[in-house]
Amino acid sequence: MNPADSPRRPAAADPSTAVHVHLYTDGGCSGNPGPGGWAFVLRHVATGKEMEGAGAEQETTNNRMELLAVIRGLEALKRPCRVALYTDSVYVGKGLSEWLKGWKANGWRRREGRAWKPVKNEELWRQLDELASRHQLTYHRVAGHSGHPENERCDEMAVAAYQKFL
Repeated sequence: MNPADSPRRPAAADPSTAVHVHLYTDGGCSGNPGPGGWAFVLRHVATGKEMEGAGAEQETTNNRMELLAVIRGLEALKRPCRVALYTDSVYVGKGLSEWLKGWKANGWRRREGRAWKPVKNEELWRQLDELASRHQLTYHRVAGHSGHPENERCDEMAVAAYQKFL
């Protein structure tokens, strides 16, 4: 199994009864930092029912918007679910599947050369960690701007959201 696809399993979620959803996300900025937007598409696998969300900030970074897209999508879930997360953000994917455990073990610090530095966007990573712990979450990398319909939709919504600041 690819570590990027490894599941996060909370004690409370029963895989046999958990609702299965797909969460597609994207975030972006016009300049980095600059005006930025985030968006998600949440799809109930069994019914095909979808929910969309988007928002923007006047001065932010691309990584913050990528994180907020996932956070807002997970916040929309009302009970523990099996969540397949599809994102083009390597930052979010590696953070969830590789870096998060070490950051927490090291007091939310990361090694940079010989020095320890605070984790960038710590408050958002803490939120994401808390939300992800409620679900069975698997990360799936999507190539950005490759014609993936849901990723393209999220990109369109994120750009439309931040354009009000341009």
